[in-house]
Amino acid sequence: MMTTMTKSYFHRGGAVPLSGLTIPEHFAGIVERFPDHEAVVSLHQGRRLTYAELAENIDELACGLLGMGFGKGDRIGIWSTNNIEWLLVQMAAARIGAVLVCINPAYRTMELAHALNRSELHALFAVPSFRSSDYVAMLTELVPELKEGEKKLKCKEFPFLRRVVLFDPTDPAGTCRPHPGFTVWPEVLEGASGVPREKLDAIAAALDRDDPVGLLYTSGTFGFPKTAVLSHHNLLNNARFAAMTMYFTEKDRLCVPVPFYHCFGIVLAGLLCLSVGACMVLPGEYFDALKVLQAVQEEKCTAIHGVPTMFIAELEHPRFKEFDLSALRTGIMAGAPCPPPLVKRVIEEMPCPEILIGYGMTEASPLTHLTSREDPMDVRLETVGRNLPHQEVKIVDPQSKKTVPLGQVGEVCFRGYHIAKGYYGDPEATREAIDENGWLHSGDLGSMDENGYVRIAGRQKEIIIRGGENISPWQIEQFLLTHPKVAEVAVFGVPHEYFGEEIMAWVRLNAGQTATEQEIRDFCQGQIAHFKIPKYIWFVKEFPMTVSGKLQKYRMREIAMKMMGEGKG
Repeated sequence: MMTTMTKSYFHRGGAVPLSGLTIPEHFAGIVERFPDHEAVVSLHQGRRLTYAELAENIDELACGLLGMGFGKGDRIGIWSTNNIEWLLVQMAAARIGAVLVCINPAYRTMELAHALNRSELHALFAVPSFRSSDYVAMLTELVPELKEGEKKLKCKEFPFLRRVVLFDPTDPAGTCRPHPGFTVWPEVLEGASGVPREKLDAIAAALDRDDPVGLLYTSGTFGFPKTAVLSHHNLLNNARFAAMTMYFTEKDRLCVPVPFYHCFGIVLAGLLCLSVGACMVLPGEYFDALKVLQAVQEEKCTAIHGVPTMFIAELEHPRFKEFDLSALRTGIMAGAPCPPPLVKRVIEEMPCPEILIGYGMTEASPLTHLTSREDPMDVRLETVGRNLPHQEVKIVDPQSKKTVPLGQVGEVCFRGYHIAKGYYGDPEATREAIDENGWLHSGDLGSMDENGYVRIAGRQKEIIIRGGENISPWQIEQFLLTHPKVAEVAVFGVPHEYFGEEIMAWVRLNAGQTATEQEIRDFCQGQIAHFKIPKYIWFVKEFPMTVSGKLQKYRMREIAMKMMGEGKG
């Protein structure tokens, strides 16, 4: 059939059918099969749990949530780095039919406020702090009611919010209550005593595979991040087919340096392991190349995930050659464009002979394409592979939306079980992203060959991908416009050897005003995430524009690259 195909459309069936189970149902089967297998090893916490122990911890927390009055449809957020508690909250929420809301640990006050409002959050689990971010201070600034004595909140600014649970991953059994309005982890577990397991089992049995299980934030072309609504069916099957393509089984041990708050971490790391009975190894609460190398050696990891910048940091670490990484076999590199020379280095120098290149987007659960160990080396290095089983993909003309011929560049579109229900509370954005025929329009440009392999050529949308983080220029622009000296601003990405892209801001000041680059950066500190603060800030008197008055960011990018290449940046 494929030899006669002339248009860029590919439907990939599969010998293995889609699962109709919910995540808790599937997980129960894995626990029954592999109760004594290690499920998670958290090196920075010094803790190990078997599948039986993990399941017991999940059920205790799930009963605790029920005891506090939470249940099906409630939005339960987590604002934390990687740890065992993160997994417990994820799986306990799924067990009672609640919807997990994943919040970026790097968020600052403005971004957190948006996340709380956009998701209409009912409960938030948070660590006290992360690096220079004082979570307690930010939370009490936004929710001053936390300083009062009532743990069941009645918050004017966030009317849905009922509880903020604080926990310390280094001492989860301890109490870390800085203000009387915070609930602490042990108090949640105390509520489990009044909830019989039969009630929990009945609630879980009544769940449907199409029930929402996660709200994952995704940066759009314009505006603040949107919340993609993803179901049990979406996420479980995506994890299963990723595992199948990787030949990933209960015998594997995956090193997880990617953050759980991101779809890469929550689905392609955590859920991937839990769907087959494999072990996930957490080297630290955040990425550290040395800790990753140590974890792979000490735990004999057979797989490793990461965005390209992570692999670069590991390969170029001064102590890289000291470590025995010979157990490595496979893994996924994704989250940003993967340069062929880097992929080749990972294959040959780590060595990780079956490392695969992945492609997708949060709204697609997230994986749509993955290379395979059976693919020829040039295909593994230069394409993102073919779409996973039970998915459709086509390449369309960005203007006419007609499917283009094979080999021609157009917008990449997806359809299938993996497509999100839409954006929470935003029907207009949903209609813009998912058309009336169920096709999700990625905004990415690519081409397809006669065998269904896709090459990504660039992005229609303006999203900056810096080290695997999707960053909305519009959000940064709106914040910089609050500076009293700034009249106009344009933010875009420029190439960067390490991060893939770095953030550049062109700033036009109000008449008679002067400012320095450092002054603008200082204005950003503590207000927006560190990775959103522009590295390059140029003060300009005018911007390239179209006849209709629209900013021409592609011209700004060209000018910036030329001047930086000439050493004038």
